[in-house]
Amino acid sequence: MNTCKWTTKGTLTTRCRFILLIVSLIIMILDQITKYIARKELSLYELKAVINNCWNWTLAYNRGAAFSFLNSETGNWPKIFFGAIAFIVSIWLINFILSKSYTLLTGLSLSFVLGGATGNLVDRIIHGKVTDFIDWYYMSHHWPAFNLADSFICIGVALLIIEGLFLNKDNKKRC
Repeated sequence: MNTCKWTTKGTLTTRCRFILLIVSLIIMILDQITKYIARKELSLYELKAVINNCWNWTLAYNRGAAFSFLNSETGNWPKIFFGAIAFIVSIWLINFILSKSYTLLTGLSLSFVLGGATGNLVDRIIHGKVTDFIDWYYMSHHWPAFNLADSFICIGVALLIIEGLFLNKDNKKRC
C-alpha cells in the first residue's frame, strides 16, 4: 500500500498532503454526525450520565467562541464574526498544508485544527450556533460543554505546543 512518503528533496509528497486534508474532512464529518445525533436524541440541557460524577451527554448551543466565550451576546454579529474567523483560518490552514514546509506531526496537528474549525463553521452556517453535547465535571464543577470539533482543535494545538517545546528541532524532517 502506497502511503505518505518523503521526496528526494526531503519534502512530503502531494499525495500525503492531500491525505492530511482527508483527515480533516473525516474529522469534520464525524463531528457533524455526532452533533446530529445529539440534536436528535437529547433535549436542551437534559443530562444523560455516561460516567457518574464525571461525564454527561447534554445538548447545549453556543453562539460565541470556545468554552462559551461571548455566548450571551445577541444579534447576528457573533455568528458573522466567528464564522469569518473560522473561514479565514480554514483557508490559511489548507494553503499551509498544501504548500509550506513542516514536519509530519505539524501537518497532522494542523489537520486536526482544520477539521475542528470546519466542523464548527458548518454549524454556524447551517444553524447559526455551534452544537455542544459533552459535559465533563467533578462534583458540582462543570467544564463548559463542548463537542468533537473542539476536542480535535485542542488536541491539534496541544500537539503543536508539545512539538515546539520538547521535540528536537535540529532532527526534524520537514515536509
